[in-house]
Amino acid sequence: MTHRVLAQIAALAKASLPDLKAQYNDLFGAEATGINRAFLERRIAYKLQELAFGGLSQPVVAQLDALARAADKGSTPRTRMRAQDRPIAGTRLLRVWNGVEHSVTVLQTGFEYQGRPFTSLSAIAKHITGTPWNGPAFFGLREKRS
Repeated sequence: MTHRVLAQIAALAKASLPDLKAQYNDLFGAEATGINRAFLERRIAYKLQELAFGGLSQPVVAQLDALARAADKGSTPRTRMRAQDRPIAGTRLLRVWNGVEHSVTVLQTGFEYQGRPFTSLSAIAKHITGTPWNGPAFFGLREKRS
């Protein structure tokens, strides 16, 4: 990157929030109401680099559009996010809770526990424990925080 662009990006951290909003308005031609500082800094930094070095190439834009259209087919934003983290259909998840082993089967569109369909692991974890749980954490699919 050129020193000028680097200097502009570094100055964002020291700018006041009203100055960031004004710069956002100048660059994007729209008000930046209700947006937090970190978001403004990232968007402005990207736009500065885009103006200095050019944006994404047409083939990359076309590929991203195709990926977005494929992800949109028949799913909601919530299921799109979960699908990438979901184990492969047919996987059995085991968890021992209070001395009892609980087995969950991953289905194509949900989960099965004790012969009943469930839409989420969190619902199954709540059914087992009686209290709200993060399902992937309950079944050991997420690392514990240190």
